[in-house]
Amino acid sequence: MTDAYLSSPVPLALAHRGGWLTDDRGVRRTELENTAPAFQHALDLGYTYLETDVHATKDGVLMAFHDDTLDRATDRSGAIADLTRAEVAQARVGGLEPVPLLEDLLGTWPRARFNIDLKSDGAVEPLVEVLRRTGAWDRVCVGSFDQRRLDRARRLFPRPVATSCGPVEVARLRAASLSPALRPLASRAPVCAQIPMRRGSFPVLSRDLIRTAHRLGMQVHVWTVNETAVMERLLDAGVDGIVTDNTAGLRDLLVRRGQWAGPAGSGPGAGLPPQNG
Repeated sequence: MTDAYLSSPVPLALAHRGGWLTDDRGVRRTELENTAPAFQHALDLGYTYLETDVHATKDGVLMAFHDDTLDRATDRSGAIADLTRAEVAQARVGGLEPVPLLEDLLGTWPRARFNIDLKSDGAVEPLVEVLRRTGAWDRVCVGSFDQRRLDRARRLFPRPVATSCGPVEVARLRAASLSPALRPLASRAPVCAQIPMRRGSFPVLSRDLIRTAHRLGMQVHVWTVNETAVMERLLDAGVDGIVTDNTAGLRDLLVRRGQWAGPAGSGPGAGLPPQNG
């Protein structure tokens, strides 16, 4: 069931790239995005939703990594699509941590829910195979900034998988929010719209968009929000989820508002919701 992914009470707190291992002020202790320590740090704070990105290596292994190349975030260089798994395994994020396999993340935390951004065309079929091997169909939400890539993934999934809006679907949702007559344009396939507040000078998020999404049965998650004052305004406006690097800041804000649904446990999967299959 695609709605199993969103079965937790709203608002949802999503740790962006694992939360980047921030301290209590939201200051990055080290650049450990999309690494096991970052994900564990978010889980230790009580997060149940983890956001990550995926690329496939030259030999078809799916890595949890944001960029096309290793250059910015690691001590190695080169495009992931041109390197084998063994070559990528030599890289260290922030000079410290290996680039994890998505399959290992799903296996290490079998009750965590993962929001997965498909960053390359070559990652689509490996993702299908990873979900087949792990049985994680009901605890992932798949999105992409490429509509054709996302549509292809939807066609290849052998069973229902939660997906977010692709860019064309976001544009149609935005148009539908401007006029009820345009509402038929909006897709009903996604379970959520995961959007920025604005794209350049153009505002993407609005109260009308939130209301329209809710009428269509979709949640609205906003990325990437690190200032707690902005988080509070968004929550007051009715958004259903916030994607953040400032995991401690969002957690503390939701606790203060009486809206923190996550546990405050520690250790792999402590207090996470039951696995759905």
